[in-house]
Formats: sequence, structure tokens, C-alpha cells
Amino acid sequence: MLTLPHYQISTQIYESANSLVYRGVRKKDNQPVILKMLKEDYPTPLALTRYLQEYEIIHDLDLAGVIKAYDLEKYQNTLVIILEDFGGESLKQLMANQTLTVKESLPIAIQIADSLSNIHAANIIHKDINPSNIVVND
Repeated sequence: MLTLPHYQISTQIYESANSLVYRGVRKKDNQPVILKMLKEDYPTPLALTRYLQEYEIIHDLDLAGVIKAYDLEKYQNTLVIILEDFGGESLKQLMANQTLTVKESLPIAIQIADSLSNIHAANIIHKDINPSNIVVND
């Protein structure tokens, strides 16, 4: 499991082909955080560069509906992006746990469309929009 000196990591919440995602707390102020790291033990220089670019793009964005990137930490041979955790769950998890009615789905769909519009207006292309990457908070 991931260990970083300034963070208490509680649980792994997601695993994809390329990354691992954990939920934790920043020790200095008990701020809930999400920690996202490259899955490979020895990522290529290109993968590290892309991850650094991902962090920089998220960090520089200040848009409603887009989580904040707090920090970038080195861990062994890879990088960990420290992200805002506002206590939501992925749309994939939400849909797996319950059947959403049209009345419940419509506000979520509108918020997703608004967020994507804001991201595209900032000349950013996400490239990986899927229910696992969309966080919903009641």
C-alpha cells in the first residue's frame, strides 16, 4: 500500500490499467484527500511527463465541477497527485448501487455537461470521460 509521510492513507478506492487511487487525510490539517498514482513500479519518462502535465493542468484550473489538485509528491520511482476529496463517489459506483430514475439522472447529466463545457472553454480536452472518472456528491 502507498505510504507518504504527510498523509494517512485509509483505503484504495479505484484501480485502472494505469493508475491506483486512494482516499486519505493530510496530517497537518486533517484535510480529506484523494491520492492518485501511476500503477507501474517503473513508469517510463513519457508516462511521468504526462502525469506531471496532468497535475499542472488540473492545478491551474479553477472551474466549478472540477476537483482541485493540491500537490504532487514523489513516491519511489513514480508520482502521486494529491487531489481534493469532497466525499463523493464515482458515477460508476452510484449506478452499480442503485437504479437512477430520469428525475435523479437529469441533474447529474446537466452538471456533467456544464463541467465539460467549462473544461472545453478553457481549451482542455479530457480524453477519458467515463463513469469511473466522474465524481457525484449528493
